[in-house]
Amino acid sequence: MFSLQKISVSVYIAFFPLALRAGDPSFIPAGAAQAGMAYVTVMKPDLWSSFHNQAALAFQQGFSCGICYDNRFGIKEMGTCTASFAAKTGRAAIGAIYSRFGYSDFNRQMAGIACALPISGNLAAGVQIDFFNEKMYGEYGDSQALTFEAGLLITPTEDLRFGIHLFNPVPNSVRKNEMTSGIRAGAGIKLTGNLLAGAELEMTTGGGVDLRTGFDFEIAKGFWLRGGFRTMNSSFSFGFGYRVKTAIIDIAFATHEKLGITSSISLTFVIK
Repeated sequence: MFSLQKISVSVYIAFFPLALRAGDPSFIPAGAAQAGMAYVTVMKPDLWSSFHNQAALAFQQGFSCGICYDNRFGIKEMGTCTASFAAKTGRAAIGAIYSRFGYSDFNRQMAGIACALPISGNLAAGVQIDFFNEKMYGEYGDSQALTFEAGLLITPTEDLRFGIHLFNPVPNSVRKNEMTSGIRAGAGIKLTGNLLAGAELEMTTGGGVDLRTGFDFEIAKGFWLRGGFRTMNSSFSFGFGYRVKTAIIDIAFATHEKLGITSSISLTFVIK
């Protein structure tokens, strides 16, 4: 039976997509380290770059894999599960990702394959092919979509990075089903050897502008403290991470001005 709780969740998804963002295909909440920085990530290379800027995969060393769970407002039907894999292959790096948002009667699944390559000493580029499958309750049925995303990462100096990322740069006039398009651009600077600060701007079709700022501070070897703010829903975030040999566990929390707290946790393995 379609419970009242599931009806409520469906109404949220249908009428408040810009506030919730969990159902927006242009933005998938992947990586608790990223969540702790309010997703100021377009210029931050790591495993989860396949979700945020594929060009950053070019800085991948060795092999990495990880899983993440985003618990939106404590409502399990609005949770997002993500998984990521990346590996260095010669000069290039490859990545593969998967995400699932929703529950049995409404869910969106996404899978992608990425490739990144350093173009020059201070420029890297990346591209990813994405496949989306959306299931809706009752008469609405299922829908599928295929698109791509791409990014650039510029590193003028060792401590300064600029990133830009495009999602679905395809006119809806040539598509069977309409899909959100988006652009993200940001910069990050290392103020000290252990402190990274950054800012990022995102614009999506029909979604307005979202400005984000955040920091990542390694206060002790293998222990990070993070914080951030984003103008969308006046959301503050904070989090921390801890490395144990090849494993990194990250935990983050983000506020929403009306709907409560979202928590994120991810486990990453890095083998260089």
